[in-house]
Amino acid sequence: MTGRAAPMRTAFTDLVGCDYPIVQTGMGWVSGASLTSATSNAGGLGILASATMTFDELEMAVKKTKSLTDKPFGVNIRADATDAGERIDLLIREEVRVASFALAPKKELIAKLKDHGIVVIPSIGAAKHAVKVASWGADAVIVQGGEGGGHTGPVATTLLLPSVLDALGPDGIPVVAAGGFFDGRGLAAALSYGAAGVAMGTRFLLTSDSTVPDSVKQEYLGRSLNDTVVSTKVDGMPHRVLRTSLVEKLEGGNPVSALVAAARNANEFKQMTGMKWTTMLTDGRSMRKSGERSWQQIIMAGNTPMLLKAGLVDGSTDAGVLASGQVVGMIDDLPSCEALIQSIVGDARDRIAALARID
Repeated sequence: MTGRAAPMRTAFTDLVGCDYPIVQTGMGWVSGASLTSATSNAGGLGILASATMTFDELEMAVKKTKSLTDKPFGVNIRADATDAGERIDLLIREEVRVASFALAPKKELIAKLKDHGIVVIPSIGAAKHAVKVASWGADAVIVQGGEGGGHTGPVATTLLLPSVLDALGPDGIPVVAAGGFFDGRGLAAALSYGAAGVAMGTRFLLTSDSTVPDSVKQEYLGRSLNDTVVSTKVDGMPHRVLRTSLVEKLEGGNPVSALVAAARNANEFKQMTGMKWTTMLTDGRSMRKSGERSWQQIIMAGNTPMLLKAGLVDGSTDAGVLASGQVVGMIDDLPSCEALIQSIVGDARDRIAALARID
């Protein structure tokens, strides 16, 4: 593209082969082939979200993404899913560049992916987890601070990021910072900390390339910095979402009735994806073993995709849940992925150059 900024090389861009150290995170119901390919074509790294896809849907999404871009892209996989092995084999067959994980994959799985030339990037929420996955062979990590949308932790990016960088040391694997990033200032700051790039979810959701209904995008654009809340009533885990009437009802509702409603939604999600309750129980045992979740949290986990679908796909903001980072209060436009990334890179370079002039 004429006028595009020169590539910005970091350890992360060298690792995955993209032009700019900017990642579009794998958001369920949002990060499909359209947004993923648009991000990668713009020089960043787009990531498909597979957790809300059946295996066949994922296969079609991977093939469609490949038809829309010849640039590197990734797929986010649930490491504890019962069909994780099949999905990994699909990535290998289709020669997908990056496999990302919300939960740390087993050491053997990392080795298998790397043996086939796939870059492995888990998301982590604590320094000790970064050290662990690095020792298992992970190629990089995404570190999301508490400002981030969806499932999130209690520690702010400004503290979590340096703690991870210090734990990994100067010769450690590349670290990508997430949670609170939306412009060139954030990228410059992350690079100054020692990160090799930034990852953004809400900012990419609010682009013209995102397939989220326009009415829902306008709902996001009208929000302030105080319009998100971290709720455990959606799926039993800390989940940052927009404040809506439904979320207020969930927060103040009866725990028993909430669990019944969650089980109903979980069943609907399982039917939609062709899964059975026996599969859910198998998944549940895996979650119990790896994540120390209660059975109530496991049932509620099946509730989340349906509530997110109602808002992000069906456009029913009153009946659904809208995952969002705090950064929503700083966003007021819907640029293309191309325009967004160029703006971020140009602004970051200007700010880094200005810092270099300080005596």
